[in-house]
Amino acid sequence: MNFLDKLTKTATNTYKYTQEKTSKITKIAKLKSLMNEDKQKIDDLYHAIGKEVYENHVREEKVDIVSKIEEICKEIDVYADEIELTRMELLKLKDLKQCKKCSYEMELDFRFCPSCGEPQNNENKKMEKEELEEDTENNENIINNIEIEDDK
Repeated sequence: MNFLDKLTKTATNTYKYTQEKTSKITKIAKLKSLMNEDKQKIDDLYHAIGKEVYENHVREEKVDIVSKIEEICKEIDVYADEIELTRMELLKLKDLKQCKKCSYEMELDFRFCPSCGEPQNNENKKMEKEELEEDTENNENIINNIEIEDDK
């Protein structure tokens, strides 16, 4: 009976571990997909800016396009912020942090950046985790909204 208990416990632990890793991989894939979609939207907006500028250039009568371009730039800022939140969530899922000086991605327990040598403030680890948890909730809401839209 002791052997069967150990076997059951090992099988249960293996299942839980596999489930956690699969869930993590799925979240990473969804976040990367979300990031790529946002990057594509930014590229499309860059294209729209270029088109507006060129069309204004070839027109005989000049039109003020500054307000249109500013509006498009605001959209780009929104997508860029979403990309940054998603990137931070990816770092959290991978158990990494980013150097404030050179943006190198490293393990959470590193005291110095392997790339630039900048001391890493480990006291801020709790604050970073709290910020990442807030960002995680935000990104999970975004992912859930995407899943709901995909189901429709």
